[in-house]
Amino acid sequence: MELQERYPSLGFAWPRPGVLEITFKGERLNAMDPETHRALSRVWRDLEEVEEARAVLIRGEGGVFSAGGSFALIEEMRASHQALMRVYREARDLVLGPLDFPRPVVAAVEGVAVGAGLALALAADVAVVGKKARLLDGHLRLGVAAGDHAVLLWPLLLGMAKAKYHLLLNEPLSGEEAERLGLVALAVEEGEVYARALEVAERLARGPKEALEHTKRALNHWYRAFLPQFELSLALEFLGFAGEELEEGLKALKEKRPPSFP
Repeated sequence: MELQERYPSLGFAWPRPGVLEITFKGERLNAMDPETHRALSRVWRDLEEVEEARAVLIRGEGGVFSAGGSFALIEEMRASHQALMRVYREARDLVLGPLDFPRPVVAAVEGVAVGAGLALALAADVAVVGKKARLLDGHLRLGVAAGDHAVLLWPLLLGMAKAKYHLLLNEPLSGEEAERLGLVALAVEEGEVYARALEVAERLARGPKEALEHTKRALNHWYRAFLPQFELSLALEFLGFAGEELEEGLKALKEKRPPSFP
């Protein structure tokens, strides 16, 4: 089955030889609905069979990366234990999929990258962001633990002090600040994000395939060494989806106000 048939919520294109571009869309600000969240967690296994894809470029549709999981995704988890467990597994694969995928992954991050959207962006090998992009983990504001990617990636990229500051206070970063602190590889002017990301992906596609694969695998063992912490944080996050604090966090997001936790 062709990728487009298997994953109708994703778009696939070849903007340069060897560069497979994946575009995803969702609800407002590309918030991931259940179908898109599922697709972005599963597509990496199938991509391994696409030998002509020497590098992957991932981006959100319409000049926005992603505002994270949609209300529809959260409501589905709250209504069904089976759905909660399915999304739990998807959240794990959404982070580990790009990390384990053997070829380089580049993320073109424009507008906002929040929650699951930020997890996908930072799990890429090279994240190219707009200087004015808004990056936010967002879990604490929702009333659940910072799972997904945060406990796995942030302390290594930022150091523990900065990781705690931004995660516990739910403090956003601009793309420019994220580059300065080492959370992302490159921050460029807003209108240059896609072109620069494509340039990086094209250079990677022209590189030595086997040497790139082996270097990526070895480097990502730094992350794999902390998989127990990741697994715990993810489990605690999804435990929170049955908690009382989620009720207030979700209500506050819908009403576009700061939460007032009991």
